[in-house]
Amino acid sequence: MMATVDTPHLLLSALALGAAYALVAVGFVLTLNAAGAVNFAHGDSVMLGGVAAVLLGVAAQAAGWRVPGVVLLPLVILLGAALGLAIGAAGFLPLKDRPPSAVFVATIAIASIFEQSATAFFGPAPRSAPPVWREGTAQPLAMIAVAALVLGAVYVVLERTQLGRRFRALAQDREMARALGIPATPLIAAAFAAGGGLAGLAGALLGHQFFVVANQGPGYMLKAYIAVVIGGWGSVPGALAGALLIALFETFVAASLSAVWAQALLFIAVLLVLLLRPQGLFGEPAGRRA
Repeated sequence: MMATVDTPHLLLSALALGAAYALVAVGFVLTLNAAGAVNFAHGDSVMLGGVAAVLLGVAAQAAGWRVPGVVLLPLVILLGAALGLAIGAAGFLPLKDRPPSAVFVATIAIASIFEQSATAFFGPAPRSAPPVWREGTAQPLAMIAVAALVLGAVYVVLERTQLGRRFRALAQDREMARALGIPATPLIAAAFAAGGGLAGLAGALLGHQFFVVANQGPGYMLKAYIAVVIGGWGSVPGALAGALLIALFETFVAASLSAVWAQALLFIAVLLVLLLRPQGLFGEPAGRRA
């Protein structure tokens, strides 16, 4: 069956999908490491990034501006960052001293609010966001280039700046970081903003090829979670690797079998990872978040 598959085209599509998934997964891990809790509204932030891209594209067209989608991406990122801050302010910071289940329930409630609001105001029909650059081969190449540029900037901030060192200290040992005078709350807020911005960007990149639907948030959340499980809980390199592996697996299995089989076999693969290497590809056996 694979003999009839256009392998180079599939590989390019898989890498573009993996680049977008990587943005989702890295944003998820940044928030997880800073807050020490799972933001279950993260997937709906991806969906709302797609909604923002669609609406901005419609507004630009109505104004007579013929601009490529890449011009709209900085505004989508800013809107996503603002949304991430709002999620942190409503779903985490007031509950940070309560049991983790409180944040769990709060972020699920926020995700439900986002989904129902998008359905009410955006409608249930799929919409298409503007292409990043133009149709054809240029679209996946542009997705890869944009994601690589942004993830490269995230790497530089985390590894080469004082902010990144403080963030990594907070992720590795929250109590020790506080004892050293590192302010936790501003860093957690920054993580929610960064996670929201990356999620919004991913939604805008995915919104052309895979369309934007109000109920797709949980699917993106699940992909981020699976990427983290495969790569290693709390590992940023692991999230990148997990996202790329998911995209390659989905694309090639769907092309050779079907999309349904791709999803089923993906979950089987996750179960095998949990059984054989529960710390993931890059995680530590002790399960530390770093």
